[in-house]
Amino acid sequence: MSLIAKAPQPTTPNTPMPTLYTETIIHAPRQTVWEAIVYKDRWRFWNTFLYDCSPRLGFIPGGEVLLAVRRVPGDEPLEFRAKVRSVMDGYGVQWRAAVPGFSSEVSIDLQDVGGDRTQYLYQEKISGLAGRFALSFIREDQTRGMGRMAQELRHYVER
Repeated sequence: MSLIAKAPQPTTPNTPMPTLYTETIIHAPRQTVWEAIVYKDRWRFWNTFLYDCSPRLGFIPGGEVLLAVRRVPGDEPLEFRAKVRSVMDGYGVQWRAAVPGFSSEVSIDLQDVGGDRTQYLYQEKISGLAGRFALSFIREDQTRGMGRMAQELRHYVER
């Protein structure tokens, strides 16, 4: 597993958004991994980082999902609404959550790497004035939580 957090950049109109990133290789077919991600009602069995607050709301482009994040086990989860930007059936999903001054764009991507192995990539881009400030406080816990989710997913689908 790789955990990479890119340093925040000074705020200018052309500055790229700070990105948090984790990836892992999962020894399971891509479709199996995809089903664990897309069936949010099953997250409770394996995912301690993201929670599905409304399982009936599926990943539908243009639709909304109600999720919660728990960066550190035992902490209170933080609920948020996200707009689903895209769904590439079997390959990935993207959503965006925003409040004034803070925006988070999440992308989960899956790629076949041969031999019934799948590369899982979770990437989060943070923007907005409040986002850049908040990132200095949440970066480490958020990155660890993302890595925890990757490992929990791997263990769940490889069992």
